[in-house]
Amino acid sequence: MQELISKAATLLEALPYIQRFAGATFVVKYGGSFMDSPEEAVRTGVARDVVFLEAVEINPVVVHGGGKRISRALEAAGVQTRFVNGLRYTDADSVTVVDQVLSQEINAEIVEMINSLGGVAKGFAGTDIFTCKRHAPEGQDFGFVGEVTAVNTAPLEECITQGITPVISPTARDADGQIYNCNADVAAAQAAIALAAKRLVFMSDVPGLLRDPSDATSLISHLDVAEVDKLKQAGIIASGMIPKVDSATTAIDAGVDKVSFVDGRINHAVLLEIFTDEGVGTEIVK
Repeated sequence: MQELISKAATLLEALPYIQRFAGATFVVKYGGSFMDSPEEAVRTGVARDVVFLEAVEINPVVVHGGGKRISRALEAAGVQTRFVNGLRYTDADSVTVVDQVLSQEINAEIVEMINSLGGVAKGFAGTDIFTCKRHAPEGQDFGFVGEVTAVNTAPLEECITQGITPVISPTARDADGQIYNCNADVAAAQAAIALAAKRLVFMSDVPGLLRDPSDATSLISHLDVAEVDKLKQAGIIASGMIPKVDSATTAIDAGVDKVSFVDGRINHAVLLEIFTDEGVGTEIVK
């Protein structure tokens, strides 16, 4: 009996959040090694969370990554992988493989997973949604790595109106039609801004933003955007967290209410972050 009462208490804790967010759009960036986990419960956990969001009349939009799958595919194709400042250098041979893995393989798998669990999802190649320019800060050469400059929201809004979850790969085309590989965090943030989303959730393989990257207990559970520069200067926000946090700051400055970083290896991390008082990751707000 006590177990049943505890379940009821959990539902009641979630109730005000369900009421508050009904009809809102949430963008979820789905990425991390858990995407390739041999355990089905881990692989399908995010998809189950998406189906739950649909059921309580929240409109999820998924932007996914797939770095490890890309690395394996490039290795199989005999294409060498190298990184420049944390970004995968993408030459003409690489970008073809990247687009195939992201837009055809992984995208279709996520859509199938959501649909198999009772949700309704539709896949989109990022090349049909995102427009970009070449990413070349200070003249650096990253090859065909793009910066998202515009989002074609019409097909996404049509899905949302029909109760369908769009699932988007992080590829894009420039003004000349060239395909580019884009950072999925940045693409997700730009989608959230364009769709006027209330929440943006980044999923990865870390618990959130840590004061000490080697200490999982040093989680920063709440962060105001005004503190970001100070944490960068202190080296607390560094390396792969920089594009995530910069994307979060851009999204919040553009009107997204809250951005969360959660550990996708935690089962139902999205639901725990959204529908509980404590949450499980780092929330960034203004």
